[in-house]
Amino acid sequence: MADEIAKEYDVIVLGTGLTECILSGVLSVKGKKVLHIDRNDHYGGEAASVNLETLYKKYGNFTPGTEPWTQYGRLNDWNIDLVPKFLMSSGELTKILVSTDVTRYLEFKQVAGSFVQQGAGSKATVAKVPSDAAEALRSPLMGIFEKRRMKSFIEWVGQFDVNDSATHKGLNIGSCTMRDVYDKFGLEPGTKDFIGHAMALYPTDDYLDIKGGAPEAIEHIRLYGNSVARYGKSPYIYPLYGLGELPQGFARLSAIYGGTYMLNTTVDEIVYDGSKAVGIKATMTGVEPEMKFETKAKMILGDPSYFTDKVKVTGHVLRAICILKHPVPNTNDSDSCQIIIPQSQVGRKNDIYIAAVSSAHNVCPKGYWIAIVSTIAETSANHHLELAPGIERLGKIEEQFMGAPIPLYEPTEDGTASNIFISKSYDASSHFESTTDDVRDIYRRLAGEELVVEGLREGLQVTAEE
Repeated sequence: MADEIAKEYDVIVLGTGLTECILSGVLSVKGKKVLHIDRNDHYGGEAASVNLETLYKKYGNFTPGTEPWTQYGRLNDWNIDLVPKFLMSSGELTKILVSTDVTRYLEFKQVAGSFVQQGAGSKATVAKVPSDAAEALRSPLMGIFEKRRMKSFIEWVGQFDVNDSATHKGLNIGSCTMRDVYDKFGLEPGTKDFIGHAMALYPTDDYLDIKGGAPEAIEHIRLYGNSVARYGKSPYIYPLYGLGELPQGFARLSAIYGGTYMLNTTVDEIVYDGSKAVGIKATMTGVEPEMKFETKAKMILGDPSYFTDKVKVTGHVLRAICILKHPVPNTNDSDSCQIIIPQSQVGRKNDIYIAAVSSAHNVCPKGYWIAIVSTIAETSANHHLELAPGIERLGKIEEQFMGAPIPLYEPTEDGTASNIFISKSYDASSHFESTTDDVRDIYRRLAGEELVVEGLREGLQVTAEE
């Protein structure tokens, strides 16, 4: 192994979370010499997929000396995501997967349905998010007159062109807000809610009053519609065997293009020359005897856990991982689904997300579902109560795993002065759009150019709902 470690690399990557693995793969393809290190013995970092025994031990849901996981079948049949996310079938991550040909290592299954909640408590209703004008007319989320207004709005989104004022409905698109757009169509508050949160995928209502922000919101809605149209029924896809397959796929890509990977390797020190990072000192613990080494790099990137002095906490994520023996109620007995509970429906500032998958995705034994409820903490206590509107949607729960609030980290500098580029923590949303925004932002800062990926082409293996 010592012979494989070069004296200098273009980039050293610390941590094998998805963001880091995408970047190491892309940089390797673009001819950069990459060394990728992780202190753990597995890929994925905080976003790994784990078996049920690991989950019990991580959350302490058992009495020492007992093995409650044995009642749920073979451990190898469980691949539970610690960070639940789906991919938009026409989204940025899918484009990166296809353009880099990482799809050769993966197979995807369509997520059966995308749903939204209206109301709260016993008066709450869960219904499929309408994806086109025809579905809008059939949706139980709206009355007959509102359905017509919604149909008109969706048709307008489809033909909107920011550069053609004839498609602007008399609005000053350069300065108007998305609230102005909704008001132009006379849409009701509940309709605005599911458009903004379950289609445009905004986590809060802040987007409503951004001057000149309408074109971006319209593009978000259009992406949702395009993603539904790609495979039908739902805009989301999910990799068989869990999200842990994604970082491994990009790791293989990096290795094919000359990247060097080292698990079980602890970073002992970041080496500086003045204010600029120029390398690392590290110890590989997965060999006998332990191997210490030092190597240089033009730049270093990694997850926040490697740079605690260069990050700040911006909030906390709450998650409850639940094992079910039935599909999530009111989702048409789907083998998988996303449910978004817009914050205003339950008196909150942040949305609540439910991501559910099942044995159809090779993540648990037949007859089981894994449902994960997530949101951003808004209080310093009563975290179970904050997740309650989502947990209430699940019906009978066989086992629930909920740990302490998870800090959300962001870098305190952009990295250009120190040569250190740090990713953000994974947010509470159940999709990857914010993660790929971070990938693009880091690449722009370290490479000095935009990350360009090809458009979608055939080659992505997606299995439809049976």
